[in-house]
Amino acid sequence: MAGLTAAALAAVGFLAYQASANAPDSVAAPKPKVSSSAPAAGHDKPKPKAEKPPAALPAASGSGKRVVYALEDRQVWLVDATGDVARTFEVMPSTLSPQPGTYQVGTRSGPASRGSDGVTIEHVVRFAMADGVAVGFSAAVDGSMESPDPSLKTGGVRMSRADGDAMWQFATVRTKVVVVP
Repeated sequence: MAGLTAAALAAVGFLAYQASANAPDSVAAPKPKVSSSAPAAGHDKPKPKAEKPPAALPAASGSGKRVVYALEDRQVWLVDATGDVARTFEVMPSTLSPQPGTYQVGTRSGPASRGSDGVTIEHVVRFAMADGVAVGFSAAVDGSMESPDPSLKTGGVRMSRADGDAMWQFATVRTKVVVVP
């Protein structure tokens, strides 16, 4: 009987090995997503850059419907009333940032306007003041998310246009904004 058990285990192990070796890629561990940028002068092919997975929603970010902005992670989460993350995305911080704490959306401007850095922006959602400058989320109309000029006092936290659209739909006046370190 012990011989049959050993033979059965060996057969099952062999079949499991064959199944894993012949499995399609979609069953294997997920491959990281990559994006590419324009090639630098003198280079024929762009170098793929691995996207980092979004950080987890900070535990001490409150409850209920809210926008969570993590300063160090440069990440934003749109959290619905049930506590589920509706969307998360990376942002480019402004030169001025609010202190960690709880704020609320005070004003919004939808049509294109000029940001404090001179860039044409849309979907501005203002929620704080820092050093006398309004701080808010916005998207550059040209889609840019460059680092702001450190010599300027700017309050625009930039995001992609698609993320700006989502923020605009989600963060109406009086929506809670939680800023974490």
